[in-house]
Amino acid sequence: MNFEEKNNIYDILQKMGISEKSGIEVKLTTCPVHHNDGLRSEIVFLKFRRNMSTQNTPLPVVALSKADHDGWRNERINPSLPESYQSIPVNESWSWWRKMAAFAGPGYLVAVGYMDPGNWATGLAGGSKFGYTLLCVILMSNLMAMLLQGLSGKLGIVTGRDLAQACRDHYSPKVSFALWILCEIAICACDLAEVIGSAIALNLLFGMPLAIGVCITALDVLLVMYFQHLGFRYLEAIIITMSVVIGGCFVMEMLYAQPAIGEVLAGFVPKTEILFNPEMLYISIGILGATVMPHNLYLHSSIVQTRKYADNVKSKKEAIKFTTIDSTVALTFALFVNAAILIMAAAVFHQNGHTEVAEIQDAYYLLSPQLDVPIASTLFALALLASGQNSTLTSTLAGQIVMEGFLNLRLRPWVRRLITRGIAIIPAVICVILYGEDGMAQLLIFSQVVLSLQLGFAVIPLVIFTSDKKKMGEFVNSKFTTIFAWACALIIVVLNIKYIIDFALEYLPL
Repeated sequence: MNFEEKNNIYDILQKMGISEKSGIEVKLTTCPVHHNDGLRSEIVFLKFRRNMSTQNTPLPVVALSKADHDGWRNERINPSLPESYQSIPVNESWSWWRKMAAFAGPGYLVAVGYMDPGNWATGLAGGSKFGYTLLCVILMSNLMAMLLQGLSGKLGIVTGRDLAQACRDHYSPKVSFALWILCEIAICACDLAEVIGSAIALNLLFGMPLAIGVCITALDVLLVMYFQHLGFRYLEAIIITMSVVIGGCFVMEMLYAQPAIGEVLAGFVPKTEILFNPEMLYISIGILGATVMPHNLYLHSSIVQTRKYADNVKSKKEAIKFTTIDSTVALTFALFVNAAILIMAAAVFHQNGHTEVAEIQDAYYLLSPQLDVPIASTLFALALLASGQNSTLTSTLAGQIVMEGFLNLRLRPWVRRLITRGIAIIPAVICVILYGEDGMAQLLIFSQVVLSLQLGFAVIPLVIFTSDKKKMGEFVNSKFTTIFAWACALIIVVLNIKYIIDFALEYLPL
């Protein structure tokens, strides 16, 4: 039994007038019960005794059966992100708009992972080489992301577990440990891409050496600790502010680039040539791998639990509704940014014969001369810096969630974040020292391959858990949602396997 459930019992007893102040001492003990199917439940015993100042007469022992973790191998132990758990109240009497405002925020922390520097390389490559054709891939990738993030939020609200905790409570210790290792590698890879993106932006804006820029990005650890200390809402506010900066920069880029609206709209229509053109397919898989981020599924299932609402079916349904709206709106914003990167590359580079612009630095140096707008390159680099810093804030948070969820290991947040940042920075610094900018580009590509490798290990458990009636009760996925979710999982896994094979054939010596 976890501390939240114990507190709920003590709250009920206090309402009944049973507390130490009333002269009655309460002792709570549990007895585990093991079932043949491998699941566990427990009996909760409440023993009441009058203290010495009143009467030393024992009261009856009461036994309560408990099985709220039916369908899980283990019971819940601790809440996700305990320092922020249920820290933002939501009142049932509030109006629709006020409730929506209370639930708004987590979706934007998730959305920044969908427009991180890893997405920039694939968007630039796709737009400069194939024009607007691959816009449909960005659209489909974001639609998949909306579905999966909706399921992730629902899992956290209904079960009280984040995805990492759910894996730990469902799978055997060996399987959970393997999933944790894979997820940690993916988070470090994602963190690596974000650190590199920020370092490149600092280099382009201020001429700062890449190695120094990589080290400076580690300071975001201090920002996370500071804003979480003030309250989770402050962390959400800084993320949303930087997202607005990114969006504003690309609105200006679109105005300068003046893309052909008809061609842009046509690009959102799927085309069969993508499947039969190896180069198009390769970049499309890269877009998918860079768009759907595995650590975001863990992150979202945790941060939705920062809202405090009544523990009943009606309130949970409302929470799922508002959380889904929040994440869908935020991911629509991410769709605009990702599409804007590709549209800008198509309008500025592809239309002018620059079809091999795949690196961020190349795009920066070509942008202003092609548009004849001096500030265009600066806006591009500013958006990149905001994107990199935004993403590093959320990936360090995801790292804490994953370690605590899989291992039930409680480290001080600053220790956890220093470890995560150190793992990401060390290979980046080594690469900068040995290979310079070229090495950074290769490291950025490699990080996206690692993310692709891990994605299926996050998506498949999520679909399994949310489709299990024992775990989700009346909130279980509908048949349509289940079919669509499994289709998305299959597409993601198959395309990412092909992406990894193609990467190995192109970059690894045989």
